[in-house]
Amino acid sequence: CLTFQLACCCGTAACSLCCKCCPKIKQSTSTRFMYALYFILVTIICCVMMSTTVANEMKTHIPFYTQMCKGIQAGEMCEKLVGYSAVYKVCFGMACFFFLFFLFTIKINSSKSCRAYIHNGFWLIKLIVLAAMCSGAFFIPDQDTFLNAWRYVGATGGFLFIAIQLILLVEFAHKWNKNWTAGANHKQMWNGLLALVTLILYSVAVAALVLMALFYTRSEGCMYNKVLIGVNGGLCLFVSLVAISPCVQNRQPHSGLLQSGVISCYVMYLTFSALSSKPPETILDENNRNITICVPEFSQGLHRDENLVTGLGTTILFGCILYSCLTSTTRASSEALRGIYATAETEVARCCFCCVPDGDADAEEHVEKRGGQTVGYDEKKGTVYSYAYFHFVFFLASLYVMMTVTHWFHYESAQIEKFFTGTWSIFWIKMVSCWVCVGLYLWTLIAPLCCPTREFSV
Repeated sequence: CLTFQLACCCGTAACSLCCKCCPKIKQSTSTRFMYALYFILVTIICCVMMSTTVANEMKTHIPFYTQMCKGIQAGEMCEKLVGYSAVYKVCFGMACFFFLFFLFTIKINSSKSCRAYIHNGFWLIKLIVLAAMCSGAFFIPDQDTFLNAWRYVGATGGFLFIAIQLILLVEFAHKWNKNWTAGANHKQMWNGLLALVTLILYSVAVAALVLMALFYTRSEGCMYNKVLIGVNGGLCLFVSLVAISPCVQNRQPHSGLLQSGVISCYVMYLTFSALSSKPPETILDENNRNITICVPEFSQGLHRDENLVTGLGTTILFGCILYSCLTSTTRASSEALRGIYATAETEVARCCFCCVPDGDADAEEHVEKRGGQTVGYDEKKGTVYSYAYFHFVFFLASLYVMMTVTHWFHYESAQIEKFFTGTWSIFWIKMVSCWVCVGLYLWTLIAPLCCPTREFSV
């Protein structure tokens, strides 16, 4: 009986312990959900560690706070458990956890192998291992050297995570256009949809450009904003013209304005996000008072309740990070990063083309009921997604969260309450990401012209 209970808690059917009223869930989905849950848990701990409000509330309302801090050897007021150094250590443990599983799951092609069973189960044991890794980082000797070295590793991993998302965005734009173009060969309806969506995308991009010019610039000053808005708007126009140029069309008939419209909207979003993250500029008015310029007047009133704005904004931001992790770890995404694409002949046009199940997900599922939630074993013939790539993306996401929570290169003054206070490091990271995105898309257009003997598939 004890063996059976341990198998239920740690085996591949952990989700079957839920109640019967829960809908049927696939094994591959439940596995990714559990790893995402671990990721969310550690991320919340990192946010708490960066919160001075939480630390002050604990000091005020916990009578034995000082004794507890001394008992766990965290300093007289638990100063070792707060601040950027604590976040670095916790994220070090989480990153090591996912990196070890990345090495452990390399070249797993069958869900019936011993390593696949470990990947898909033993959740209680893995939670204990994750907690041990995050706690053990606090006992690493020579903390100063460790933090200095780990900071550069975190920055490298964070930039790589951003690069993967940008590559997949460009791939998504090309895949969208190719899928709907394939449908246009059979039904004219798809041509109309292409034209409508393209018009909407460019309308949104132009409207965003105009609004940023109105609210983030003024006649005097705001030179940074004026230059960057103009440069990024010009880049969007340039890549749009390149996409429909005759030389590119001859080599890539699938190239069109839909892709450049997607890229233009994303560039405008990054530009807006960067301008919102820029440190405020102040000048003296006629009464010798400091006034903030180059930001919308209505936005200054939104920051009166800083805790609400920070809490809501942080939740949305890390929700987007988690969504990026899960959507970029599918079989199609991992193959796209290696340059493997579906041929035009196999494309089936559909409105929701990006929601097609991966691999063997269409295959008949083996369903088991164990007195609780119904679990569908959809990996009977093979793995639905790349296990190793899944863990590698979460490894990079761990580093990205670490750098984001600690304000990248302004870590010493970082606080979660000032998460949306502008810093130059965040501003330039977003701007450089914007230009890298344009560069990646531009390279997919001109690569066949620069290397005519090579075969390119987008």
